[in-house]
Amino acid sequence: MEAKWRIVAVTAVAPIAWGATYVVTRHLLPADAPLWGAALRALPAGLLLWALARRRPRGAWWWKAPVLGMLNFGAFFVLVYVAAQLLPSSIAASIMALAPLALAGLAWPLLAQRPTARWAVGAALGLAGVALVVGLGTGAVPLAGVVASAVALLASSLGAILTTRWKDDTPLLATTSWQLTAGGLALVAVAVMVEGAPPTVDATGLAAYVGIAVIATAVAFVCWFTGLRHLPAGTVGLIGLLNPVTGVLLGVAVGGESLATPQALGIVLVLVAIAVSSRARSRNLPPRGAPGERPDPAQRRYDRSDT
Repeated sequence: MEAKWRIVAVTAVAPIAWGATYVVTRHLLPADAPLWGAALRALPAGLLLWALARRRPRGAWWWKAPVLGMLNFGAFFVLVYVAAQLLPSSIAASIMALAPLALAGLAWPLLAQRPTARWAVGAALGLAGVALVVGLGTGAVPLAGVVASAVALLASSLGAILTTRWKDDTPLLATTSWQLTAGGLALVAVAVMVEGAPPTVDATGLAAYVGIAVIATAVAFVCWFTGLRHLPAGTVGLIGLLNPVTGVLLGVAVGGESLATPQALGIVLVLVAIAVSSRARSRNLPPRGAPGERPDPAQRRYDRSDT
């Protein structure tokens, strides 16, 4: 059980880092170049991890890496950008908070991970917590924004599940680097067509781009994919709810925003949801990967340690 909680802690680094990017982006980066912001986040992170992994794709990874790169980064970042332009932030965050349900729903047929009653309780608490944290949007909601946000959610969820299903003995650092590089190249192409030349920033902005690329992307996605290798997908989805929680807390600490009582209650509910789900034992068949792939021994070890 102690080993499993270490994996939970490692996985939590990802949504916490992503939540921190809201404050950094809002205060230090140009607001009129979101696509370049995504491209300059993904591509440098991919090249950095590739330099560390020192390994080129082989065999099926020549097509798997671009597919995963588009789902996890390229298409996802573009659709999130479209949704952010059309929807209130509270509505967009609420739709993306459905990630635990999407991950668990896809993990059942594709990974044979059957959600448990304990996980269902955790999911209900987590969704209620996020609703309290981000608040409820009012007024008319553009259908195009809802569709863009929902497709982004499904794309990233499918990418996460396929990342787990297609895992083999290739080092995680290498597969993550290939995905980021492929997705980053696609984002550069879209950014050039939509926004033109990359934005000019000062030394502070450059440092912010480097921090987001290294910490909130390279390190964060290695941690995220580590969680997907060793924990049930639904549990990883609930850990991801730390993303909006971190954004709200940093807004209070750095941006001078206030924390209302319902938000504080929502944060508590999210933390309880993660604790409840992390203790749940996934009633799943042996993990399925690529045809002929052996189940990960580490995964079996964590499954046995569940209580």
